[in-house]
Amino acid sequence: MSVAQSIRGEVTIRHLSKSFTLNGKPLPVLRDVNLNIRSGESLAIVGASGSGKTTLLRVLAGLEEADAGEVLIDGNAVHGVGAERAVIFQEPRLLPWLTVLDNIAFGLETRGASKEEARAHARRYAQLVGLQQFENAYPRQLSGGMAQRVGIARALAVQPEILLLDEPLGALDAMTKIGMQQELARIWRDEDVTTILVTHDLEEAIYLADRILILPRDKGGEPKLIDIDLPRPRDRSSPEFVRHREELLRLFGLH
Repeated sequence: MSVAQSIRGEVTIRHLSKSFTLNGKPLPVLRDVNLNIRSGESLAIVGASGSGKTTLLRVLAGLEEADAGEVLIDGNAVHGVGAERAVIFQEPRLLPWLTVLDNIAFGLETRGASKEEARAHARRYAQLVGLQQFENAYPRQLSGGMAQRVGIARALAVQPEILLLDEPLGALDAMTKIGMQQELARIWRDEDVTTILVTHDLEEAIYLADRILILPRDKGGEPKLIDIDLPRPRDRSSPEFVRHREELLRLFGLH
């Protein structure tokens, strides 16, 4: 078996750069980013507005093309979207005419599963996110947190190697957000999927991630990697958690 075949969900980023055009001039967004994300790892990407967090995630998803450098998944170069990756956006983007169960099953059906097979498989993921009693509900009948759970279940149901999340909890109220963070931590532990999370919430990054990538606002600056060496489940009030939070605040000049 080759190395590429034996690894599942490992991401390698080599000398990745990306610019956009503003008023006819190139605007650098990412410059020479290098990183290896281990199989099964949870990585959070943080940074000031304009630092390129979402752009990096979209390049990893295959929704944007880099100007230079490359992304490898399990040793294979990324060219566009792929079945081994699933993306969760800030808005769950559910199909309003489908029930919870059919929304979760939708991705499976588009990949060739029969309706019966897809619905049977989707029931497991409805239960995983605690929505087994709402399988026949429609999106308009769900709270924001419940709708986002459906989006997470739909992404996980296709059993991706890599889950890419772009501010998935950003629109939720504080209490719902904390509950969803706890659910995500549990789900990722159970599913053992590589996760890459973009967030503005530093505490969320510490709570969920094994490592945190800090992208610089200054495009001449170097990205920083911080290891979060805390046992799970994590205690937000522990001295170690508070120490990581203070370290991040210092790095952002907020402490």
